[in-house]
Amino acid sequence: MKLTKIKLALLISLSVILFFAFGFQHYLTLENLKAQQVAIEQYRQSQPLLAAMLYALLYIAVTGLSLPGAAVLTLAGGVIFGLFWSTIIVSFASSIGATLAFLAARFLFRDWVRARFGPRLQAIEAGLQRDGAYYLFTLRLVPIFPFFLINLAMGLTPMPVKTFYWVSQIGMLAGTIVYVNAGTQLAKIETLADIMSPGLLASFALLGVFPLLARRIADFLEQRKAFAAWNKPARFDNNLVVIGAGAGGLTTAYIAAALKAKVTLIEKHKMGGDCLNSGCVPSKALLRSAKFLAQIKRAKAYGIASARADCDFAEVMERVRQVVDAVAPHDSIERYTELGVEVIQGAAKIVSPWVVEVTTAEVVKTITTRAIVIATGARPFVPPIAGIERIDYLTSDTVWDLRDQPQNLLVLGGGPIGCELAQAFVRLGSRVTLVEMAPRLLLREDPEVSASVLERFEQEGIDVRLGHTAKEFVQEKGRTLLLAEHQGQSVEIGFDRVLVAIGRAATVQGYGAEELGIALSPRNTLETNAFQQTNYPNIFAVGDVAGPYQFTHTASHQAWTAALNALFGEVKKFRTDESAIPCATFTDPEVARVGLNEQDAKQKGIAYEVARYDLADLDRAIADGEAHGFVKVLTLPDGDRILGVTIVGEHAADRLAEFVLAMRHGIGLNKILATIHIYPTLAEANKYAAGVWKHAHAPQGLLRWVERFHRWRRGA
Repeated sequence: MKLTKIKLALLISLSVILFFAFGFQHYLTLENLKAQQVAIEQYRQSQPLLAAMLYALLYIAVTGLSLPGAAVLTLAGGVIFGLFWSTIIVSFASSIGATLAFLAARFLFRDWVRARFGPRLQAIEAGLQRDGAYYLFTLRLVPIFPFFLINLAMGLTPMPVKTFYWVSQIGMLAGTIVYVNAGTQLAKIETLADIMSPGLLASFALLGVFPLLARRIADFLEQRKAFAAWNKPARFDNNLVVIGAGAGGLTTAYIAAALKAKVTLIEKHKMGGDCLNSGCVPSKALLRSAKFLAQIKRAKAYGIASARADCDFAEVMERVRQVVDAVAPHDSIERYTELGVEVIQGAAKIVSPWVVEVTTAEVVKTITTRAIVIATGARPFVPPIAGIERIDYLTSDTVWDLRDQPQNLLVLGGGPIGCELAQAFVRLGSRVTLVEMAPRLLLREDPEVSASVLERFEQEGIDVRLGHTAKEFVQEKGRTLLLAEHQGQSVEIGFDRVLVAIGRAATVQGYGAEELGIALSPRNTLETNAFQQTNYPNIFAVGDVAGPYQFTHTASHQAWTAALNALFGEVKKFRTDESAIPCATFTDPEVARVGLNEQDAKQKGIAYEVARYDLADLDRAIADGEAHGFVKVLTLPDGDRILGVTIVGEHAADRLAEFVLAMRHGIGLNKILATIHIYPTLAEANKYAAGVWKHAHAPQGLLRWVERFHRWRRGA
């Protein structure tokens, strides 16, 4: 493939060089055309078919090689073949030549451009996939845009070849007719500028606006179609109704209230949603208690002769509840009422795009609203394993009700939730078996990350069963067993409690979305566009129910976009920026990442370089007894722009923030290296990782000259 590209590039380059070397550009001028008009006409009369074929081939060659002279050739067509036949020939020849240039640019340069600028092109490519035909049509309608540049630029995009061809064929027709018609009156033309008068250019500019205007009209009609079956209220009780008081819903309501909108927040369970009540807050409280016990077990490593602690599991779980209670006022009804939000505890049901019905313990209330934001979150996914309905399984929602410690805990799932809770329970004193059907833990991370976590799990006594597929739960002789399949063999795994941590499924039912016909994505989330809109333009979705990320911070991030678009979208619409979404798994060692890791980059075909710094060399990590893990930075080849960062080790999530900021604002490793970091801190590892990159890109040639300079200064 590489050799073929080189051959094609050489062939094109040679053709262009020969074109100019032999002075062919002088033949494709208005003066030469007028001078040769009689001779050309005589040749056409003697050989009409051959003349048409040669003309078409010449036109294809000029446009395909992006050579100057296409405008003159179009005039020549009008001179030689007249308005009708010249329009036909030029229309097809120009489109074929443009498509050849498009294909050449795609074949020669697209892979290189995607490898070098892939992450930055994602938003552009997404826009072109959605509206590319409209943009191209607009550019083709306005002849002042250099068509050869359009051909080459579009070749670097994901636009289908068929789309490029037919849009070009139609879009260039108007300009073709103008030039061909001018060619039929060649004697009146002194310069090419005579063809395009200011009035004609203005007309083309207005014509170029038409496709975008047509798209606006189409969007308007699509909205009319979506709302056609519903009666829109003449007036509204609210500017906004928010369904769900988790991170996404709370942030949406907060922003709307801060902007003085009339907003109602509806929650049928607990304020704070999953994060406060069954996710982030209780899990981190549990992990902190478990880590304290793990540190005591390492007392000798810190020079302490002996230390011990007895775990009272019920007290640990009570502390978890107390932590939730301490955080709860931040998300309480009282606080949001004071902020200006009307909070209703009840079950919401969307009965039309502008009407939400709320059922409380006392009444059924109907609210009319201009916009709705759905933030209903997700729930634990329970796989259809045979016999699971007969056992009292735990999930990430119900595990917090435990007060009796499981002696033999089976954890199904080796993702972030399963790994965090498995390690917490083994540190608290349970025997833990973790079953994962994949060949490694944390499958979305790089293999070396999975290996680091697995090594620590095995050191702490977790029985990790990779490549095991759960088949059936059975009860026999007073024992409860999981029957799993491993390498074609049946394996029995005993337990007294099982925690199902396979993942979470978006809550897309139970509040009228299915009756209303709100579209679902292939991931079975509510399908949203870049503005967080569903197929109903005034109904938005954020957080886990919208995806694709199931992070509290992402839900809040999407909520900003949804709130602003719900309130001001008819004036100005805002896109959700997902260019630098961080995530973390709070195991020990902690794992944090933003952007691409190596397996993602390879899968997407994006070229990268790696700068890695091991914490075994970091002074603060050594002093803390935490000299394990690493910082791994992916950059563009021969550049310091960051594609992604993975950090493994103590406080990885905290240390990642610097790289999230850098990626979000286009800061490269050179500037991170030039930033003063306090000594001794774990954050210095970020700077040292930048130093690893800098050392690999040191200007060796310049350094050799500097060495000679110093040698000369010494008189050597």
